[in-house]
Amino acid sequence: MHFKLIIGLVEDDKTDKIMNAAREAGATGATVINHARGEGLQKTKTFFGLTLETQRDMLLFLVEEHLCRRILEKIAMVGEFDSKPGSGIAFQIDVEDAVGVSQQIRSLNDVVEETL
Repeated sequence: MHFKLIIGLVEDDKTDKIMNAAREAGATGATVINHARGEGLQKTKTFFGLTLETQRDMLLFLVEEHLCRRILEKIAMVGEFDSKPGSGIAFQIDVEDAVGVSQQIRSLNDVVEETL
């Protein structure tokens, strides 16, 4: 079984909604890193030196490769990435090897077979 890592940088108030949507689409879990910061195409506005930006969370999903696109699209839809500028991004990278995922592999076998 091959895996991909989906990394999502999302508004912190949408984290739970996105994680639930990813689980519904086939993700078996996630790691959340709170209080990430970043800058997009437009520079962040300030007010008397205070930055006016929402907090971000980094979501890490290790997912089976055949389920990855479906999960990525669901994350983008729920997070409103394409319809609301600055709301977040998500991308996938290949994972060469992973350990500690034997339980996920057992639970994913049937799901992946249905998908194929």
